[in-house]
Amino acid sequence: MVITGTTPLRFRPPAKTLSHTETADYLATVPLFRGLDRAALAGFSELAREHRFANRGSLAIDAEDALVIVRSGEARLVLTGEDGRVFILQTFTAGDLFTERSLPRASRVVFNKPSSVLVFRSAGFQGQLALHPIVAWRLLMELSRRLRHADATIGKLVMLDVPGRVATLLLEHAAAGEPATLVRQLTHHTMAQMIGASRETVSRTMADFQEKGLITVQRRTVTIVDRGALEARARTRA
Repeated sequence: MVITGTTPLRFRPPAKTLSHTETADYLATVPLFRGLDRAALAGFSELAREHRFANRGSLAIDAEDALVIVRSGEARLVLTGEDGRVFILQTFTAGDLFTERSLPRASRVVFNKPSSVLVFRSAGFQGQLALHPIVAWRLLMELSRRLRHADATIGKLVMLDVPGRVATLLLEHAAAGEPATLVRQLTHHTMAQMIGASRETVSRTMADFQEKGLITVQRRTVTIVDRGALEARARTRA
């Protein structure tokens, strides 16, 4: 694993290294490995190494890392434009995974809070996949889903104006039903980075949505009160 980035990233060796049993217990909760018996989980856990990061920074995954799973905290896949603007392509939370080959070129994986990841080296990993093809199939399906998500993100950037992108983002992060609050708080700055807009434009759009009665905002909690109108705005092309 290669550590990079202008912001110093403190690698913090685990105070207590996870045992193979503890690693296997965690892998049992990850959809990729769910349903495997203890022997299979043990085989994968022996290949995993935990890495913890104490502060903000970025890392680059080298070709020898077959798989990375976020165990705690949060990671963001970002691209930085020539003008210095940062665009968030994907957010990874506990249980999410990524591979070196699935990341776009020139992208970075950034940690914004104390986090830990499990890194599986390529040596031995392919052998375990051969023994447990269901894991290989699930990994293929997850990477295919990620590709569809990336294509959809590109489509939204091309086809929608900023209010349309904001509406889509709110709907994607909202719970089911109506009214519905967002499942995680998003600052205007973060939203701007996720849709390729300025924070000021996002703030104006959010204020407009509130004025029209599409959403309410109380103590930074966003609630969708008119899902139909928001969905209609998300379909409006630039």
